[in-house]
Amino acid sequence: MTVNSLEALDRMHWVHPVANWAGHEKRGVTILKSARGAFITDADGHELIDGFAGLWCVNVGYGHDSIVEAAAAQMRELPYATGYFGFGSEPAIRLAAKLAEITPGDLNHIYFSLGGSDAVDSALRLIRYYYNVTGRPAKKQIISLERGYHGSSSTGAGVTALPAFHANFDLPAEGQHYIASPYPYRNPAGSDDGAVIAASVATLRAKVEELGADTVAAFFCEPVQGSGGVVVPPKGWLKAMRDAAAELDILFVADEVITGFGRTGPMFACEAEGVVPDMMSMAKGLTSGYAPLGALAIGEKVYRAIADNAPAGGPIGHGYTYSGHPVSAAVALEVLRLYDEGGILANGQRVGAYFEERLATLADHPLVGEVRARGLLAGVEIVADKVTKAKFSRAAKLSDHLFARGYANGVIFRAFADDIIGLAPPLCCSETEIDLIVARLRQTLDDMLALPQVTAELKLVELA
Repeated sequence: MTVNSLEALDRMHWVHPVANWAGHEKRGVTILKSARGAFITDADGHELIDGFAGLWCVNVGYGHDSIVEAAAAQMRELPYATGYFGFGSEPAIRLAAKLAEITPGDLNHIYFSLGGSDAVDSALRLIRYYYNVTGRPAKKQIISLERGYHGSSSTGAGVTALPAFHANFDLPAEGQHYIASPYPYRNPAGSDDGAVIAASVATLRAKVEELGADTVAAFFCEPVQGSGGVVVPPKGWLKAMRDAAAELDILFVADEVITGFGRTGPMFACEAEGVVPDMMSMAKGLTSGYAPLGALAIGEKVYRAIADNAPAGGPIGHGYTYSGHPVSAAVALEVLRLYDEGGILANGQRVGAYFEERLATLADHPLVGEVRARGLLAGVEIVADKVTKAKFSRAAKLSDHLFARGYANGVIFRAFADDIIGLAPPLCCSETEIDLIVARLRQTLDDMLALPQVTAELKLVELA
């Protein structure tokens, strides 16, 4: 089919995720055609370096034939096997065992989902079940962070704390509450590590006290907030929040959908601070986006309590048709092999340090308020005034211009609506490719200085 005919079909039929439907009808689709390593080529032949790894997920990079072969071989042998009725398949069993081996501490039990949203949803359902069967049915309240993202399922979208996922969806629902993001760059307590950590711990304690300790079930957080603008907490923050949750007798759920599988350096971000959550959600890098798959790792305390206290002989009524899909599991096993034996995790750790160093050079740009990164996960915050940290007006539509110019310059990144650039390059990148991402990003920022609305607002700041 021609590009024009595909664009017409897209306008008429495909409802794209997290899009303005009417706006997409007018704009049309950008069709991606092929990819290899860290590079993508669109249907017009324009090659781009993917500084966002698809949607934070293509950690090993594009075009690994061994992953394709693993999927094809499994499709030929056993393309589908249900996990219902006591059935299973070798890839799913081996993958569950492998994840139990590599996840922190006693996260020894794995529930498979199709992605991150339903992994979080599974956590929410099982938390409710856990408290009900252990005789504490009043513990229903869930606390998460402002700017946090925990999927867009009907329940998880309420634990997410981003306005677009709430507006006109009647969210947040009853029992869903938020505390302030650590956000060192804009934290009222200041950017000092100790002050940020102390403020977050105090806020969690205060929220639990406000709601009543006997009613709070769990605290959800990302080790680094992704879709909220890549907010990087200070080192020690995660452990402090985990310790506080334990003292408050609430479950601690780490959402590693974005941060897992080497994105921040270690296999899981929790490892960097010796944190063992009660539950941990994962997806994205689990298959590097080559097939849909997510998982919820469940610690011994929660698993054993549910297993031992559930009604005798009856099923625990939570399940998905494609849970433990053998093809997705086979893909994940090969991806995990590539992290280890293929050297991709080690490469990501080495190049991640270089990425942090090179990206920091953008701090001198007139539009850059802050550069923040942990490993191969980073945010660049754009401001109109470096001193006051004032943002550009919404009327400037800076994020739209950033993405468009970045694309023209041959680099893909996430341009958040509040003028933060999100970056998550594949772990397979070389230092040369990191240099290319940073150079093209700098060119894109320079291009913004030629926009009349940008120069006008910068001039107003100067005059003030």
